[in-house]
Amino acid sequence: MAIPDFQSFMLPLLKLAEDGEEHTTSEAVEKLADYFGLSEADRDELLPSGKQRKLDNRVSWTKTYLQKAGLLSNPGRSRFGITDEGKKVLRDNPPRIDIKFLNQYHGFAAFHANTRGNGKADGSPPEGIDDKVTQTPQEILETTYQGLRQNLADELLAQIKAKPPRFFETLVVDLVVAMGYGGSRIDAGQAVGQSGDGGIDGIIKEDKLGLDAIYLQAKRWEGVVGSPIVREFTGALMGKRAHKGILITTSTFSKEARNFVNSIGNMNIILIDGEQLAQLMIDHDVGVAEESRYVVKKIDTDYFEDE
Repeated sequence: MAIPDFQSFMLPLLKLAEDGEEHTTSEAVEKLADYFGLSEADRDELLPSGKQRKLDNRVSWTKTYLQKAGLLSNPGRSRFGITDEGKKVLRDNPPRIDIKFLNQYHGFAAFHANTRGNGKADGSPPEGIDDKVTQTPQEILETTYQGLRQNLADELLAQIKAKPPRFFETLVVDLVVAMGYGGSRIDAGQAVGQSGDGGIDGIIKEDKLGLDAIYLQAKRWEGVVGSPIVREFTGALMGKRAHKGILITTSTFSKEARNFVNSIGNMNIILIDGEQLAQLMIDHDVGVAEESRYVVKKIDTDYFEDE
């Protein structure tokens, strides 16, 4: 089964602490994974950023929510225990604990309002609390970021396709230089777009010292790039006794084209389709400008370590 929605962790986590002992977050993660019958794939599923497991994130935020409501205590780093109020809640045997339930506690209500950015001046919760949240605040942030990034990538590709072919050649030069290839901008600019020899559009340096050469082909296409194009490019590389090449397109590559590249043992050819091209442009600040920046911080545990 898939990982349950965020709020489904609340009651099981509180029950885990019902024994009155201190528990660790890592212990809770494993026990809740067993409780929900999660597979190894479910347990290893990552957040959109790829930096943390979704399961770890949900358990950690669940612990925070219950602590803000005063149902769990915070006796130390990554540890928790049940409070008297938490024991009282379990004695009442609620069928479910969720955000709507926790909002009866002022501490949580104020905290939750602030995380949503719509709390009132007196710290009281806003009207119409959303009790249908399925993701943690961090998941929502990362999912929203990925959505904005994908929209930007789509807009970039639309802009590229609306420009003439020569613009695409210039863009490719800007990108490979921004990624650390091509030597200087002047060197790369002179190399790309000058060859036109047997399916090769240009030659760039692998590094600033020019220790090796990378052959390049750029295709501003709408249709799928099939294996014949890739085979032609491979043949051109063989004619140059080259073993490194990059084939970039604004469209996509067929499955046969990718399989062919994977089957080549003595040559390293990288295929970059339109989606990856746009993502690389975003990563290396080519054709995009920073609009705003939000820095998410966490506790520096080393600072609080005893000497």
